[in-house]
Amino acid sequence: MSGHRVEAFRTVSAEPDVAFDGLMNVRLTDLFNRRYAALPAVTDVTDQPDDWGTVGQTRTILLADGGRLRETLTDVERPHGFAYLLDGIEGPLRHFVHTIDGAWTITPHDGGARIGWAWTFYPKASPARLTTSVIGRMWNGYADRALIQLEAILARD
Repeated sequence: MSGHRVEAFRTVSAEPDVAFDGLMNVRLTDLFNRRYAALPAVTDVTDQPDDWGTVGQTRTILLADGGRLRETLTDVERPHGFAYLLDGIEGPLRHFVHTIDGAWTITPHDGGARIGWAWTFYPKASPARLTTSVIGRMWNGYADRALIQLEAILARD
């Protein structure tokens, strides 16, 4: 089954290694603290190892709409980025999406870093495929807000 890819970018004034460390260590409840359209805020993260950042580690993300996701790190390349799989999707999104491949990228740019965030989500069934563009548009707003929030967090640290 083919996926639907969405991505967003933002340039920040932090060096790439600082941006990577900040992103890897950010509390998801700080980064995704507000909903955007039907995409909920993150209310908690459970089961996260203290040394988060190794391929194969998992954590559970709890959402404001009562949903939850399991995140598994699938690739980590400091300071260039990391990738993850979201599965075990519970809540309203489970009706439309089977799994999500996510990736954060960090590249040097104008004395700072260009941070990219991408999702490739895999719809469950043919009616759900019709919703991929709607979910994609909502995700773009969610991503823009998260990247602005990340820039503010990196500026504080």
